Amino acid sequence: DGDCPAVCCADFSAAHLYLAKQPSLRGTLRDSSACEGLKGLAEEQVRICQRQVEAMDSVKHGAELAIEECQHQFHNRRWNCSTLQGLQVFAPNETLPRTRESAFIHAISSAGVAFAVTRACSRGELEKCGCDPASLPHGLSLSSPGFQWSGCSDNLSYGIAFSQAFVDNPERSRGVSSSRALMNLHNNEAGRKVRLVPRCKCHGVSGSCEVRTCWKVMPPFHKVGNVLKEKFEGATEVHPKRVGSRKLLVPKSSRFKPYTAHDLVYLVASPDFCDRDPHSGVFGTSGRQCNRTSHGMDGCELLCCGRGFHTAQAEVVERCSCKFHWCCSVKCKQCRHLVEVHTCR
Repeated sequence: DGDCPAVCCADFSAAHLYLAKQPSLRGTLRDSSACEGLKGLAEEQVRICQRQVEAMDSVKHGAELAIEECQHQFHNRRWNCSTLQGLQVFAPNETLPRTRESAFIHAISSAGVAFAVTRACSRGELEKCGCDPASLPHGLSLSSPGFQWSGCSDNLSYGIAFSQAFVDNPERSRGVSSSRALMNLHNNEAGRKVRLVPRCKCHGVSGSCEVRTCWKVMPPFHKVGNVLKEKFEGATEVHPKRVGSRKLLVPKSSRFKPYTAHDLVYLVASPDFCDRDPHSGVFGTSGRQCNRTSHGMDGCELLCCGRGFHTAQAEVVERCSCKFHWCCSVKCKQCRHLVEVHTCR
């Protein structure tokens, strides 16, 4: 059905993440012709860039958010969104297609673009969007005493629509007949299931909050990452099944409950990430720093895959004996001490 072996063929559907390594696009993309020189974009993505050059800095920022959040969420795991020779080896879409790691990449990168474009809309940086018309949240009425629904609500619907058009395009341009394309599109959409949260400001004498002005904003991106990390842990292994003329992804085991639009799905079990295998995009855990006293994934036993670890002394320099001086500075000494550092064999 056009699917590739588990870890050998390229899948550039999240290649826009390479924009994170570009210098600021605001200065380099002076006109639409420069879009053709951006690395990793599919043909239709180049056309979107040409139509909306001013949005590409937001796409770059969304890619940066996604990479930073992935590395934050997985910093103590065997797979840690690692780097190699200065390039983000962030794309299991190239080296680990169809695994739950790839599912997380697609979800977080799709969320990052939606998040960054939405924020740019609210800041007035994009010509084609602005604040959301601020529809009333369920159950609230403008006639409620002391309540006013106003302010600049985040235009999440525009950010999601842009992410759908831009991020999903490489999959849709190839057709969605392959299982991997269905998986990637599902996980892209799961990443965009961001919920707006209310934010309110009180008005009245001495902040008495006699009147509240409220609007809806996106949560901090770390909260989006936390939710998607939970979805990663509970991702559903699926396989393709023909239902009439359509191909669907269904849970591989009848013991698994049906997944929802908010859940992540994957097609192939992940490797253990213990041993280096550059061909498969696995960099191993040799040389990684571990926690000798932890029984979690960052502990030396699990992170080092039972191979043992080296212990060395390292000098740490910290601020100490800090004193406040009127007015207005804090002066500290520098203290040096030795600590033990443990690294996997």
